[in-house]
Amino acid sequence: MRVLVARQDNIGDVLLAGPAVRAVAERADEVVFLCGPRGRAAADLLPGVDRVLEWCAPWIDPEPGPVRRDDVDRLVGMLHGFDRALIMTSFHQSPLPLALLLRLAGVPWIGGISEDYPGSLLDLRHRPDADIPEPLRMLALAEDAGFPAPADTRLRVRGPLPDTAHLTGGPGYVIVHPGTSVPARAWPPERCAEAVRLLHAAGHRVVVTGHGDEKELTARVAGESGLDLGGRTSLPELASVLAGARAVVAGNTGPAHLAAAVGTPVVSLFAPTVPAARWAPFGVPMALLGDQQAPCKDTRARVCPVDGHPCLSSVTADEVAAAVDVVAAVPVDDQKEVSAR
Repeated sequence: MRVLVARQDNIGDVLLAGPAVRAVAERADEVVFLCGPRGRAAADLLPGVDRVLEWCAPWIDPEPGPVRRDDVDRLVGMLHGFDRALIMTSFHQSPLPLALLLRLAGVPWIGGISEDYPGSLLDLRHRPDADIPEPLRMLALAEDAGFPAPADTRLRVRGPLPDTAHLTGGPGYVIVHPGTSVPARAWPPERCAEAVRLLHAAGHRVVVTGHGDEKELTARVAGESGLDLGGRTSLPELASVLAGARAVVAGNTGPAHLAAAVGTPVVSLFAPTVPAARWAPFGVPMALLGDQQAPCKDTRARVCPVDGHPCLSSVTADEVAAAVDVVAAVPVDDQKEVSAR
């Protein structure tokens, strides 16, 4: 049985699909993962995936290009030959555009989560409970489709990961990751820098991580007290760096979920623009900081709609440092294992 699993948005979203993918892989002969360009690097890290297809969905990507017939025809051609397809979507996305293209490709059975009437586009219309963690929401779709949950439902990445000791000086440090995919989810840079100084003064080695586009930010945050790795790691290397940490300080962004996927505790600076019950780091010791009843609650805002960004600017560096000590002290047993498949 050849099964297509689709999740077409960002790195963190793709990582959260991991338990559902592993459920499918236990019963399928081949699992092919369809992702968008923003999630491709994470799709390559998912255990249970045999092959990755990449296509930018104009109904999901935040900066989509025009819809072109030749591009849609190309995707339909890529989708031929599957026995089943599971469309994993966020609560604000629809599986129906992709379901239509899968039907045109001749896929005989399609499952998805849909509040909208699907007509003949879906064979399984799954309707999950509200406000359950996103990995369990996608896993419930897989279970409803006949793929029982794996014994371990935590996030995982494919191993072995690259050796990054030459970058970090060895394990046992604390990571501060100041960047986020959208500004509304970011802890102010000056607070991040203050936390780095405070953690360093408390005796921690501090590593600052970030994307290549965030080098100016990571340099500012690292200052004289932290090791700046901004722009110096691929996603597998970042996973390795995160795996070597005692704790990670991050906003609601992909690296927070990557930290969870390698079993590292997270201090989550979480803006309530989306529900923490769904999107907080899953399956690891975690401290949730930030005003979850702030005016921006559930707005899905990309830029903070409130002057001063109070939901996160109200969090102090002292609170973050204290939370690091708490989560780093929680036993994680074997959570830092990675999957070989």
